[in-house]
Amino acid sequence: MKKLMMICGLMLGIAGFANAQQGGGRGRMMMKPEERVKLLDEKLKLSDDQKTKLTTVFTEQAETMKKMREEMQGGGDRDAMREKMQKMRADNDAKVTAVLTDDQKKAYEAWQKEQRAEMEKRRQGGGNN
Repeated sequence: MKKLMMICGLMLGIAGFANAQQGGGRGRMMMKPEERVKLLDEKLKLSDDQKTKLTTVFTEQAETMKKMREEMQGGGDRDAMREKMQKMRADNDAKVTAVLTDDQKKAYEAWQKEQRAEMEKRRQGGGNN
């Protein structure tokens, strides 16, 4: 469960971190699927086939997230929605790693750890100044 929470936090952190780095400044807005693939390509050197598959995964995730947000605006159960989002993020992470080679998986996991550490540092008031 703790690992799942870390993965969920990481996915939110990646989206927020990348958005802030690009000057988006809109807080919790998710990156476009193409932007997410571009970011992973910079880190993992993806093949064209991997880029296509990951764009599909991220597009499906964005559509699911949009539906979930709409449900929440309709007064849905926050705890139930949180669980659904955690499961969806874990499923998406599994889909992403299924597309990667063994070497890319290692680099992806290392990058995730870095992102988690940065997010924890910001959460504790360290910021990135």
